[in-house]
Amino acid sequence: MLDSLLSTSSAADTITLSGTITIILSSLALGLFISLIYRFTERERGASASFAVTLIMLPSIIAMIILLVGNNAARALSLAGAFSIIRFRSAPGDPKDIGYIFFTLGVGLACGMGYILYGAIFAAILCAAMVILTQTGYAQKKSGSMQLKIMIPEDTDFQHLFDDIFSSYTSSFRLERIKTADFGALFELHYAVMVPDDTDQKEFIDSLRARNGNLNITLSLKHTESW
Repeated sequence: MLDSLLSTSSAADTITLSGTITIILSSLALGLFISLIYRFTERERGASASFAVTLIMLPSIIAMIILLVGNNAARALSLAGAFSIIRFRSAPGDPKDIGYIFFTLGVGLACGMGYILYGAIFAAILCAAMVILTQTGYAQKKSGSMQLKIMIPEDTDFQHLFDDIFSSYTSSFRLERIKTADFGALFELHYAVMVPDDTDQKEFIDSLRARNGNLNITLSLKHTESW
């Protein structure tokens, strides 16, 4: 049984019904396993239901493509076409989602070539690594990048006006833009701030309001994480 799982005869030489069913079912099972790990690791961010289903289908699709290719030259051409489907997700997708797609493509390729056991080992090791990285919070930011807009009267000296408050409630801050508003009666200050997760944002805003004369203050998530 072990030798049959490690052999490539079913994929490279002849295609039998039993071998085809075994490969397809195996790739579907591995795809389901990867999809469950994806949902577990992305539960806080919000796992996409359609993407989770796609992860189940991809290994069997790639395995079938490889099964239907009979020689190495054609296999290389079909493999290039199979991996080009990554384009459908590359524009709007998260880098981690693209990584999961390559993951399922690799597992499907292993199954299609007959290396089912190797594909299962690869899936188990990489899924375990994803769970460990997620549970340990590897590379996750402790602070959120936010945009702060503060309105102040035009006769107020805004240089270093809020520095002490920022030092107490943010991990870093930078004045990015200044513009006049209300026909020059007000200044509109735009700051990029890094706010720790445990910061009391209401208390932070109340401190700023006491300093700017209770004028408008807007604190919002920044669209880009780059500084």
